[in-house]
Amino acid sequence: MRVLFAGTPAVAVPSLDALVAAGFDVVAVLTRPDAPLGRKRVLTPSPVAARAAELGIEVIHAAKVDAAVTARIEAAAPDVAAIVAYGGLIPRAALDVPRHGWINLHFSLLPAWRGAAPVQRALIAGDDITGAVTFRLEEGLDTGPVFGTLTESVRPTDTAGELLDRLSYSGAVLLTQTLSAVDAGKATAVPQQGDVSLAPKLTLEDGRLDWQQPALAIGRRARGVTPEPGAWTTLDGQRVKLEPVLLRPGAPALRPGRLALDGKAVLVGTGSHPVELTRVQPSGKKMMTAADWARGQATLESVVFE
Repeated sequence: MRVLFAGTPAVAVPSLDALVAAGFDVVAVLTRPDAPLGRKRVLTPSPVAARAAELGIEVIHAAKVDAAVTARIEAAAPDVAAIVAYGGLIPRAALDVPRHGWINLHFSLLPAWRGAAPVQRALIAGDDITGAVTFRLEEGLDTGPVFGTLTESVRPTDTAGELLDRLSYSGAVLLTQTLSAVDAGKATAVPQQGDVSLAPKLTLEDGRLDWQQPALAIGRRARGVTPEPGAWTTLDGQRVKLEPVLLRPGAPALRPGRLALDGKAVLVGTGSHPVELTRVQPSGKKMMTAADWARGQATLESVVFE
């Protein structure tokens, strides 16, 4: 079966590799254009584009699937399109090109967390179980019928990056199984059932920690926005980046935003019990351990996160 693969970030690469390893004829890859990275803003291919080049697969770079891009997809003559975190909408004209349509690997248990940041939103919300599904792509936002499902337990210390990494590999297996079933004429898609929730793309503001909230909610948010866009707070009007915090329910009470030492641990007060800082990056400096950062403060008890 001739497959067009659409994807952009690193979490899509295991799926591309799995399809190739399973013997599918991946005739082209659709991915976002090269993007500026690093301090020098060097134009860099997406992880999927880089992997496709290594595999010798034609790459179609497109920020938008317009008529010209659709024509290139038609020229590739795919029987089916597999899409994993491409990062753009697929219009009806392109959806109609492959005879088996487009099959999307999505990292949530649809209809929960439809949108661009399902894993991140699931962590922030405190979900205990998440997973991935393959479904037929439609013009609606993640509304199509589901072919296959897998579940994944959320570990207490999971960050979005860690959970996405696990799902990228188990999801690659699910996608390969789904396409194999489609190829064999044995795939059945069933309508989504259950409560709908939305997972819009995270913004920088989503990473801001509100110390008035309970410690559990702060911990979930910090893990959900790691590695991107990252957790942060402000100190003296300057943004301070934070790595995920640890819950310390037995620690001495602190007012929200107030800092204190408990042995070698650096604690911050919340709306419930304190949390422990792990690593801190002040504005204009490198990330460092919380203990090293605290030693640079004249009087830690006078420091207040806003």
